[in-house]
Amino acid sequence: MDKIFLRGLEVQAVVGIWDWERNVTQKVVIDLEMASNNRKAAATDRIEDTLDYKRVAKRVSAFVEQSEYQLVETLTERIAQIVVSEFDIPWVRVCVSKPGAIRGSNDVGVCIERTTEDFDD
Repeated sequence: MDKIFLRGLEVQAVVGIWDWERNVTQKVVIDLEMASNNRKAAATDRIEDTLDYKRVAKRVSAFVEQSEYQLVETLTERIAQIVVSEFDIPWVRVCVSKPGAIRGSNDVGVCIERTTEDFDD
């Protein structure tokens, strides 16, 4: 399986369960790995034949900036659903972290893997 990845996408968002977290934005960092068959794009050298990761980054950033979830788990799940559903990706791994959220720790976060079957209605 070929994969396209995007690491370290930083976005400001309202996320958290504490009252103070509901009133400020915090930095979240997003890592994506997306299944993609890259053979056609490699043969044609055309952006139209691959996953446009700039479009993915813009869509995910815009969504996260507007979101106001309490749990990082919920935010991570919604990002996975957007990537799989809107970009026709058969498999995605999404990691979302909140650097500095825990005193004495560099980072804390959630990683999930989802497929198209997870979002079939």
